[in-house]
Amino acid sequence: MSKGPGAGSGAGSSTGSSTGSSTEPSRGPSARASRGPSPGTSRGTGTRRLTTAQALIAFLVRQYTERDGRRQRLIGATWGIFGHGNVAGIGQALLESGPDMPYFQGRNEQAMVHAAVGYARQSGRLSTHAVTTSIGPGATNLVTGAALATINRLPVLLLPGDTFAGRPADPVLQQLEVPCAGDVSVNDCLRPVSKYFDRITRPEALVPAALAAVRVLTDPADTGAVTLALPQDVQAEAYDWPEEFFAERVWYVRRPQPDREELAAAVRAVRSARRPLIIAGGGVHHSGAESALKSFADATGIPVASTQAGKGALCHDHPADIGGIGHTGTAVADELARAADLVIGVGTRYTDFTTASGTLFTHPDVRFVNLNITAFDAHKLAALPLVADARAGLEALATGLRGHHVEHGYEVAYTDGKERWEQRVEAAFAAPDEDGRPTQPQVVGALDAVVGDDDILINAAGSLPGDLHKLWRARSHDQYHVEYGYSCMGYEIPAAIGVAMAAPGRPVWALVGDGTYLMNPTEIVTAVQENIPIKVVILQNHGYASIGGLSESVGGERFGTAYRYREAGGTYTGAPLPVDLAANAASLGMRVIRAKTVRDLREALADARAAEGPTCVYTETETADTVSGAPPAQAWWDVPVAETATRPSAVEARGEYDRQVAARRRHL
Repeated sequence: MSKGPGAGSGAGSSTGSSTGSSTEPSRGPSARASRGPSPGTSRGTGTRRLTTAQALIAFLVRQYTERDGRRQRLIGATWGIFGHGNVAGIGQALLESGPDMPYFQGRNEQAMVHAAVGYARQSGRLSTHAVTTSIGPGATNLVTGAALATINRLPVLLLPGDTFAGRPADPVLQQLEVPCAGDVSVNDCLRPVSKYFDRITRPEALVPAALAAVRVLTDPADTGAVTLALPQDVQAEAYDWPEEFFAERVWYVRRPQPDREELAAAVRAVRSARRPLIIAGGGVHHSGAESALKSFADATGIPVASTQAGKGALCHDHPADIGGIGHTGTAVADELARAADLVIGVGTRYTDFTTASGTLFTHPDVRFVNLNITAFDAHKLAALPLVADARAGLEALATGLRGHHVEHGYEVAYTDGKERWEQRVEAAFAAPDEDGRPTQPQVVGALDAVVGDDDILINAAGSLPGDLHKLWRARSHDQYHVEYGYSCMGYEIPAAIGVAMAAPGRPVWALVGDGTYLMNPTEIVTAVQENIPIKVVILQNHGYASIGGLSESVGGERFGTAYRYREAGGTYTGAPLPVDLAANAASLGMRVIRAKTVRDLREALADARAAEGPTCVYTETETADTVSGAPPAQAWWDVPVAETATRPSAVEARGEYDRQVAARRRHL
């Protein structure tokens, strides 16, 4: 039985491992390992006596997903930090389950969710991890991770402990007292950020709740965080469970086909368009529709721009790939968007970054066709909806459009624009002084020169997402992993661990700025413990570079965005803080390579890529109050500016804001 990247990790992968992706289940329904007569002894015909926690774990190890004939475990492993609210319940059950349910020891509850989400995204949403915590701060620490999972529509199972269902004492430790509602606990914070929430106050209630939880986890249109809150007394309570509850279940992930009338309308719209544009979103990846998109672009010649979640849907060297769209997009993509008379959205939610806050699509007669598995997204922008799986929809469209191709002049125009943008990318990557300190785009360029098709790049927040969306050359469909639905600082390092578990043997890079690193570096310890060979690149620029630049543009004068000493006047404009993040990473057990120059950086990245254990490359880039060197934004983004102010910078910024917001358009 093969294992994941860490010694004894047991992490799941598409290459066949003990916990995750495999073409067939590892055990038949009756091949359960014997561990003595108790627990699990049958009591009468067709029942098994287990605690609620033991029953839940036994149930989870028998759940599989299958799509296109490929079967894998739904829950590949469980992450956990134990306290009084789960140590004697889920903790004991995990101990008893042994290798049936691998366990990983996290350092921060939010980070454990990020690791599970990274694993789920890399697994194509067909496999995920569970996360267990105690009641109290451990449970509330899940909220940010749950929000990220649900916003990005990525499945993760949360199993927080809860206060006593039997109320033997009132209040108990860590109980939130609500005088008007006796059944509220801090876990109710998870309700609005969960796609499914239940509190298991009786053992038998677990049966319908567990089935409902798995239904949501495997739903291709309506998935996200799923929370089963587990009162600590109920976790430890025994019950006679029906054997059928533990039968192997395969949840087939459906591919809804397009409606005939919707498809016909979409085909007519495409055939009548002169300047169509495809926007590829994350749904292309979730559906595994990359090959279908390539075939569609090959056949029709329609250019393809991508959102952050959709980047890599076409590889960068495909003639129709024109790069990122919107505020962080390329010049060619945004120019085509402004002139497009038909926009074909495939698996996109049309966030404000994609639409430039409603100012990007300016053609007077622009129409939209939205291919999306959710009707909610398919109807956005008053579009012609095509509610279907992305791959199924693209294949159906290709059939309906057989023989159709855009005009040759249109192809020439966008391929010329693509070439001009590539020249700007090369200029941003170029380092005239190899012995100088690198700019942030030069760091991206140095990494671009080192990676191969198998490498995976992870980022989430700061100024890096913008630079990466504009500049990165995705060489494979799953190389580009930027979490921008929630843009959560601190996501990168734990997500890299989850991705490495799902893709053992592939180089996985976590790019983090100093602000993001300071938010959540502790899972470095987990990578060291499990010997998971992630590569962390820390860019030290002494502040919040992205927000600093944004603050300046909206009249905020970079207030409170630099990591500097306080001056006599009260502002943080003194010398940079003497913080040594490289030393910090080394203190957590990671091998660290310091790179002072561009030349050092190239060597350090090559060294890190070849390393067999977790490795960090640390470099100081230009400080947060200087220009990064990347091409500026090619489209607007709405960040409201003070309507009245005394400082000239804010007054000037408001004038620019009023000019831009006047171009906003509601597509009706």
